[in-house]
Amino acid sequence: MELFINQVLAGIATGAIYACMALAVVMIYQAIDHLNFAQGEMAMFSTFIAWQLMQWGVPYWWAFLLTLAFAFAGGILIERLLFKPLAKAPVLTNVAGFIALFAIVNSVAGLVWDFTIKPFPTPFGSAPFLGSQLISTHQAGMIGVTVGLLILLYLFFQFTRIGLAMRAAASLPESARLVGINTSWMIALGWGMAAAIGSIAGILIAPVVFLEPNMMGGVLIYGFAAAVLGGLTSPLGAVVGGFLVGVFENLAGTYIPEIGNELKLPIALALIITVLVLKPAGLFGRPIVKRV
Repeated sequence: MELFINQVLAGIATGAIYACMALAVVMIYQAIDHLNFAQGEMAMFSTFIAWQLMQWGVPYWWAFLLTLAFAFAGGILIERLLFKPLAKAPVLTNVAGFIALFAIVNSVAGLVWDFTIKPFPTPFGSAPFLGSQLISTHQAGMIGVTVGLLILLYLFFQFTRIGLAMRAAASLPESARLVGINTSWMIALGWGMAAAIGSIAGILIAPVVFLEPNMMGGVLIYGFAAAVLGGLTSPLGAVVGGFLVGVFENLAGTYIPEIGNELKLPIALALIITVLVLKPAGLFGRPIVKRV
């Protein structure tokens, strides 16, 4: 029983990272109806920025805040320079843009910081949380940050004018334009917020997987699985999906010997296919109906 509880808690902790990544994926999807295949690389690059700031002597939390600001500005810049001109382009053109962005960001990170593995600090420590051997303080910190982020986003989208405008621009863009909302800039803000949320995922997972340019590849796939499971139209579903994928991954790797650590990633891909076949809208997503 102790092993089961330990694996569930560890799954919730890693699921917090998948939830952050899924949330970033969903925000981009709601803005432009495309999946950002470079979301993980953007998060990785922001994590390197945080590491570099700390190497220069900037305290952890100041580096954290400065990195969020950098990621937010970078997300807006990418949308303005690359994806705004592609707004009316065919789907495959956007996919090519995402793949190009993926390759460019990964290569630039390797060029600047090389491909050697680097340790990344944690502000929470690695001691047992509250004296319990079931979960560490870093794992508890990851869960706490994700829950806090979800609460802040809920308050932002429910009770602020910009948040309400972003929701309107995402769900009913034509009606939003008619009431004076600049939907183009709402999309840009969505990109900025998604980049900042992704950077949080990168900073939190870096102490676990260590820092290197390819660190977010598997995390992004799990993020996609979580987003599809929860529903690509539901930020809450993305977070719930992240926690479910984290727990499912840990339990499957522990109790199904044939899976082990080597087959955990294919499990995420199988989960994506299963959800798309059985419930394409996800657990919390709304079916998209188009008039023909």
